[in-house]
Amino acid sequence: MFERLQKKWKVGGTQLFLILCVFAITGTATAFLTKQITTWLHLDFSSAWYWILKIVVLVFGYQVLILLVSIPFGQFTFFWKYEKKILRRFGLMKREGTIGNRQWAMGNKHIAIFASGTGSNAQKIIDYFKNHTSIKVELIVSNNSNAGVLKIAAKENIPYLIIDKEKFFRGNGYADELKEKKIDLIVLAGFLWKIPDVLIQAYPRRIINIHPALLPRYGGKGYYGQYVHESVIDSQDNESGITIHYVDEHYDHGDIILQVKCPVLKTDTPETLAVRIHELEYSYYSQIIEKLLKYNS
Repeated sequence: MFERLQKKWKVGGTQLFLILCVFAITGTATAFLTKQITTWLHLDFSSAWYWILKIVVLVFGYQVLILLVSIPFGQFTFFWKYEKKILRRFGLMKREGTIGNRQWAMGNKHIAIFASGTGSNAQKIIDYFKNHTSIKVELIVSNNSNAGVLKIAAKENIPYLIIDKEKFFRGNGYADELKEKKIDLIVLAGFLWKIPDVLIQAYPRRIINIHPALLPRYGGKGYYGQYVHESVIDSQDNESGITIHYVDEHYDHGDIILQVKCPVLKTDTPETLAVRIHELEYSYYSQIIEKLLKYNS
């Protein structure tokens, strides 16, 4: 159950514990407050006012209390998002979304795609958002001046940036250049360099990666592309898949956003398994990017 909640809320184990503490304390405090008010007003179960007051406290008082309780636990941001969903459900807050061709209230969002190779995933993402009303691929970033993804950028008329190793790892990680382009989300699509701490700090939980295996298995330095598929087949695993996750200071380690599985057949080679994995990547990555930009602004 706890693992499902972590995936649903996209939080780590410590944060999940704090969130559950907030729920528990708020529930107890709401029940205590309701009892005190009804006792003070001399209301009993037979009174209609008793039930009216109880509903008011549970519906409205609970929502206020949970925000107040969340502050000392450092979880106000999480619960404010939780509250906004409730307010939208009751029509008390404008939805952030798109209906027809109307633009989202959150405004335009810009993506930077980091890639080191041919850019097949980058092309699918570009195609997905090509006619989008609110999300745009604003920049292609590569550490390889001969990467095929740069040809895609030129063909699609998207600005690109070739980064220098020294500046990337010992400078500002190109954070200033990304901020200048008003980048909201950094999307890694076959980018082989580790993301430096300075860039992670500049874009907290706004850098995501897709890995061609079910993390934490077959993750870490050196596990990319065909090397991953070869390891899966050598281990005689029955299944593989993709993992979309937030990027932190370690290789293939951040909080998991989505995992999708596929079977590994006895007749599979690394090449045939790669085809199946690519299909999953193309199907899910762009959708997750859209959802993150839509709901986490």
